[in-house]
Amino acid sequence: MRFLQLLALSSLVYAQAPAPVRSPEVNADRRVTFRLRAPQAREVLVDRETAGRAPMTKGEDGVWTLTTDPLNPDIYGYRFVVDGAAFMDPVNAMMKTNLLGPTSAVHVTGQESWDPREVPHGSLTEHFYESKIAGDRRSVFVYTPPGYDAREGRRYPVLYLLHGFSDGSDGWSTVGRAHVILDNLIADKKALPMLVVMPLGYGEPAVLKGPRDPDMNRRNVTKQKDTLLQEVMPQVERAYRVKASAADRAIAGLSMGGGQSLYGGLTAPYSFAYVASFSGAAPEAAMLDGLDESINKKLKLLWIACGKDDFLLKRNLAMIDMLKKKKVKHVWNETAGAHTWPVWRRNLTELAPQLFR
Repeated sequence: MRFLQLLALSSLVYAQAPAPVRSPEVNADRRVTFRLRAPQAREVLVDRETAGRAPMTKGEDGVWTLTTDPLNPDIYGYRFVVDGAAFMDPVNAMMKTNLLGPTSAVHVTGQESWDPREVPHGSLTEHFYESKIAGDRRSVFVYTPPGYDAREGRRYPVLYLLHGFSDGSDGWSTVGRAHVILDNLIADKKALPMLVVMPLGYGEPAVLKGPRDPDMNRRNVTKQKDTLLQEVMPQVERAYRVKASAADRAIAGLSMGGGQSLYGGLTAPYSFAYVASFSGAAPEAAMLDGLDESINKKLKLLWIACGKDDFLLKRNLAMIDMLKKKKVKHVWNETAGAHTWPVWRRNLTELAPQLFR
């Protein structure tokens, strides 16, 4: 009898429980439906990467819904804004990581370089170390290409790939999908097998806490160069089978990391033959005061890209104007898009095939 009573009570509870909410739902036509159960809310918006905020519609069951127009294949960060307060999607496990403001994410698949495919896969390893320069314990992610074997004699070139402000060392792997992009490009023989090293990019960790000032920003850039050259690179070259000449090293980054790549690459040309910046927070002219056309003999590629709707476009154009005046050879790419990951994944996809040729 006791068992029957419990069974009846359980059936009653489940009968009264609301149906689970599915969100996000990617439809066959690449329209995405977002849902949130919030019966007491007065207003709910979807704040989506590349699109801004859009109002949702409340149903009689208390579930708010929004279906987008067809979206281009990509990975989009988003969050719900409920009566002015921002929340991640409570029923979506996919996340766009960020040290200051993580969001949920939705993957609209297609035939893009960051979409997983049935190709040979490399490995992604996280290493931890104590940084004496920055004064903290931090990590660095290392991608090794398919077929890498530490016991074999073959050595590989290295791309040092830097993240932007508010990202962590996992930014390029978790959000940027750098390892997936390299797997696919290598499988298609568009890019050469290479290691990709993705360190934490804060030379001055206090820059995350603010308030920020020009002196702190400069220290963040200069000390990041020191952590890379004096701590990260020696560890990588001891632990992995990599080539240790400038001709076999590249440095690239986005936003803050783009500026750090330009500073590090252009003030230490003996370390990198390939330098690239995606929507970079280009360094002040005074930080590159010694730059002149003699660097053309040391660099194989200086590649700079920025979206035409990016708030850093003017800063990048000023950088390009300075390079022209100093007669420094470079490649300039003004692309579509703003200051977003969909731009930077495409930047990496375009850059990687040009490295180490």
